[in-house]
Amino acid sequence: MADERITRRNWTLIWILGMAGQICWNIENSWFNNFVYDKIAKDSAIITWMVAVSAIVSTFATFFIGTWSDRAGRRKPFISVGYICWGIFTIAFGTAEFLPRDPLIAAIVFVVAADAVMSFFGSTGYDAAYQPWTTDISNERNRGKLGGALASMPVLATIFGAVVSGMLVDLFDFFPFFILMGSLVSLIGVFSLFALKDDPKVTARRNAGGYWKQFAEVFHVRTVLRHKELFWVLVVNAVYFISFNVYFPYITIYFNNYLDMNYTLSGGIQAAGLVAAIFLTLPAAKWINAQKTARIIAISVVSNFIGLLLIYLSSQIAVLLIGTFFAGAGYVLVIQTITAWVKNLFPEQQRGQFEGVRMIFAVCVPMVIGPLISNAVIQHHGVHMEIDGVAGMVPNETLFLIAAAVTLLTFLPLIPAAKQAMRRLGSSVPTDSSTHLEG
Repeated sequence: MADERITRRNWTLIWILGMAGQICWNIENSWFNNFVYDKIAKDSAIITWMVAVSAIVSTFATFFIGTWSDRAGRRKPFISVGYICWGIFTIAFGTAEFLPRDPLIAAIVFVVAADAVMSFFGSTGYDAAYQPWTTDISNERNRGKLGGALASMPVLATIFGAVVSGMLVDLFDFFPFFILMGSLVSLIGVFSLFALKDDPKVTARRNAGGYWKQFAEVFHVRTVLRHKELFWVLVVNAVYFISFNVYFPYITIYFNNYLDMNYTLSGGIQAAGLVAAIFLTLPAAKWINAQKTARIIAISVVSNFIGLLLIYLSSQIAVLLIGTFFAGAGYVLVIQTITAWVKNLFPEQQRGQFEGVRMIFAVCVPMVIGPLISNAVIQHHGVHMEIDGVAGMVPNETLFLIAAAVTLLTFLPLIPAAKQAMRRLGSSVPTDSSTHLEG
């Protein structure tokens, strides 16, 4: 790409679409869970089903639509339609509040199904189209900066979700909140119809064997063998986010129900630590552009471990603030680094389809395995409580200790990923284990 820079217009669209998408994902990953606990039933098994079904649907949607967008050589229509429908079904999810609770199974099936439909359109717009579009308009020399922006967005969305969303829910309750945020995302989808343009350099890639042959080719063993480094990086992503999904769907529930905070206070604690963590993306971008990706991830894993351990050890607000900073720093840097790392490794004409591969490791596997671990921990080590006349199991600090332990497993795939990166960069692979993470 001759022009090294991403245009100002595209940067504006990256931020508007990216923040809208991340806020909507935050609503699903956090506030849908709190909604279920408050309005449906205090049962972690419901959240486990929601998260798992949503993850599977999201992954399928990214493969299905990603392959379609590669064949079309276009991202814009999928972004626009996806965002418009994403907002509509965010609102639809909130109508579960008005369903009868007898039988309870009807309300449970509705929230799981509504979440799945919302996730399908969210992945259509964001994962299968928006993410490949950001890859299309960038190159290896500016993806450190792009990765920093994309890594900052979920953190900013989490801050928004913790503080602003918490205040809105405290003031207006859940359904008006879902109407407001869903409408915003749909309007941004309409805006993208007029403002966004596809990268003219992207060309359609059509397999002669038809759509389904092209859809299936990414699953061949030879595809893995051709992209060893990419797949090791994706395994790193999977293991790290299994740990993340052990605790994150329940952190607000833990603060509100177990530590007896209101949504505004719990949001403030999460936000304060994350705000500080964002500033680490600027120096990290320089390291990423200097190909120090594995080293950043190693530091991030240690930071995340320390943060979760602090949250486990103390319920004092000062310690929780420090813990959320360290955990947030690890989270931000892992997203930033892996985003840039995998974008540099995606085959140019299969970017949409390979976003589906990324979704298996970044969403499907973590969001199935992580909540299964959470549910087991809550059922065996949680606290039986009755809140507002409704009895159920509430997570305690043990959940964060288990998540911290799982986080350390990230080092297992990180070592071979680093070795593959060093081979690609033309470096010799060191024999001293202390230098295995220099890539």
